[in-house]
Amino acid sequence: MDPVTPETKAVGTDVANAFTEFASTFEAFREANDGRIAEIETRLSADVVTEEKVARLNDALDETKRKLDRLVLDRSRPALGAPAGRDGEEPAAREHKTAFLGYMKSGEAAGLKQLEEKALSAGSGPDGGYLVPTTIEREVLRRLATISPIRAIASQRVISGGLYKRAFSTTGPASGWVAETAARSETTAPALAELAFPAMELYAMPAATQTLLDDAVVDIEQWLADEVETVFAEQEGAAFVNGDGNNKPKGFLTYPTVADATWSWGNIGTVATGADGAFAAENPSDVLVDLVYALKAGYRQNATFVMNRKTQSLIRKFKDAQGHYLWQPPASAGQAATLMSFPLVEAEDMPDIAAGSLSLAFGDFRRGYLVVDRAGLRVLRDPYSSKPYVLFYTTKRVGGGVQDFAAIKLLKFAAS
Repeated sequence: MDPVTPETKAVGTDVANAFTEFASTFEAFREANDGRIAEIETRLSADVVTEEKVARLNDALDETKRKLDRLVLDRSRPALGAPAGRDGEEPAAREHKTAFLGYMKSGEAAGLKQLEEKALSAGSGPDGGYLVPTTIEREVLRRLATISPIRAIASQRVISGGLYKRAFSTTGPASGWVAETAARSETTAPALAELAFPAMELYAMPAATQTLLDDAVVDIEQWLADEVETVFAEQEGAAFVNGDGNNKPKGFLTYPTVADATWSWGNIGTVATGADGAFAAENPSDVLVDLVYALKAGYRQNATFVMNRKTQSLIRKFKDAQGHYLWQPPASAGQAATLMSFPLVEAEDMPDIAAGSLSLAFGDFRRGYLVVDRAGLRVLRDPYSSKPYVLFYTTKRVGGGVQDFAAIKLLKFAAS
């Protein structure tokens, strides 16, 4: 067990303080919004000052939640630079790590070339860079699963090639009841669809000075993971939502959509709010109930709401018939807020509410969306293009797409 250091205690205190601040901000928001609703009920409109106060507290809630999430993420990051052998590394892994650090610091690639020749790797320095140690690759993927909103709730699969294919039954096998000695009639074969998920190249190019690289105290592995995680998370997060499948993953909002009443395989079902670019004027939250129950029970039990910050700020004001808020803050640091008791994930790449927009998704994304990672994170050192900085062209290959069209439903802000 890692020792408890003053730094660890300080981080834990910061998280506790941030969570307390978030909880108190929500209480202030709830009190202000209750006052706004009371003014509407008595005077048919809310005071401008009250509206501004509610909006200000709404923004403060978002800001404190982001601060809390960042502190929780920082606390969960393990150190990558553990002494050799302490983490149970095999000699080959330690040899790779030593050679990789030499390449990062000085550009010496002889050790990495020998290792990749022994491993029969097709990669080389001039062609595509060198594979990073598995500890860095695992940590980058783990961090992406934490900060990339769709990856955090989707299925993930690591592949060795550039394309992943799977067969999916669109109807299920035929079945029925039969007596013990009765003749069995031939059943019809299930209808199968082949789904293909190509892995596309994603890159980042962090820069460092040679002085930083020469500093023995600096953990180069940790620095590289820190530099690429946010860039990768932002790029793939946008693609998993809105990607067109052209040199990037295919986002779930770019598949064909139909009204849920006429849903068929290959399409994603939608539920209309009843008003263009808005929720219905009366009982606006009723459509959320319709959306929840548009999903079959087998998917609903593990379902999640997905929306951006602006949509969430609007829904945060909704109440049920008993006066309880439908949106509830997380019970503890590191957990998600809930909407109607279902987890809520904030994805900034979801569209803002507009006429005909698909601004809110609900579904079992672990069954509905698949993220495919090709094994291997590569780095190519470039000390020439941007002197005096050393650039590290870092690439990974990732794909994604819908694998079960029945597992995701969308809320359409339209009259029908």
